[in-house]
Amino acid sequence: MSQPASHYFVPQPSHWPIFGSGALLLMATGAVLWMNKLAAGPYLLSAGFFVLLTMLFGWFANVIGESEGGSYGKNVDVSFRWGMSWFIFSEVMFFAAFFGALFYIRVLSVPDLAEGLSGEFLYQGFSAAWPSAGPGFKGEFSPMGAWGLPAINTALLLTSGVTLTWAHHALIKNNRLHLNLGLAATILLGFLFLFLQVEEYVHAYGELNLKLTTGGYGSTFFMLTGFHGFHVTLGAVMLCVILARCLKGHFKPDHHFGFEGVAWYWHFVDVVWLLLFVLVYWL
Repeated sequence: MSQPASHYFVPQPSHWPIFGSGALLLMATGAVLWMNKLAAGPYLLSAGFFVLLTMLFGWFANVIGESEGGSYGKNVDVSFRWGMSWFIFSEVMFFAAFFGALFYIRVLSVPDLAEGLSGEFLYQGFSAAWPSAGPGFKGEFSPMGAWGLPAINTALLLTSGVTLTWAHHALIKNNRLHLNLGLAATILLGFLFLFLQVEEYVHAYGELNLKLTTGGYGSTFFMLTGFHGFHVTLGAVMLCVILARCLKGHFKPDHHFGFEGVAWYWHFVDVVWLLLFVLVYWL
């Protein structure tokens, strides 16, 4: 039975945060041991991932059960919306730091190294043109062009935003068939984006000599696109969970924040990619 709108559900104390802390401890210890070439490192790291997955499945199952059981009222829904909003804001700040690094290198650092005392005495012949790996990189590389796989990936992500909006409107109208079709199309487009990004990286490393070690341009290119790809992966996994729940009949036209929260995240990923396409690939 659903709770009154004014009711605020307070769950019982959970053991899952202890599992999460243990998982992080195992993963950190395993990573340090592995970096120091100790045999136990990979095993501890793998154990940490296993414990983390166990925590995620268990904790999410509890939350889903509480939601479907009618424990969450309007006040809880508002809390979830604020929580997801602050989380996405933290992600905005995360990417803002990397875009800020790109701005600093491109607009301030490279011109400064090419002009004034640095250009005259330390780095003679160094040009302020962008893209540049900086005066310390002596090899040759080619920048990644915009009109190829990046443009195709832009079209894929923009289309995925449309299919997700289609699914959302279908949920509001309680059209379960179009809801499931829209979600499935969004997931397919997301994983196709990731596949083409892998192809792009293979091309960059194998033919363009564009690597993470290729100076300022290489490091900012792979940090921005790589972290974005990681976020697309997380978003696609979350959409898979939402699709599985939709196939089981979860979510109602007037009660579906689990769907909305993932949709917010996916649209955020779309916007970040548009900025990436313009600032990293095009300009």
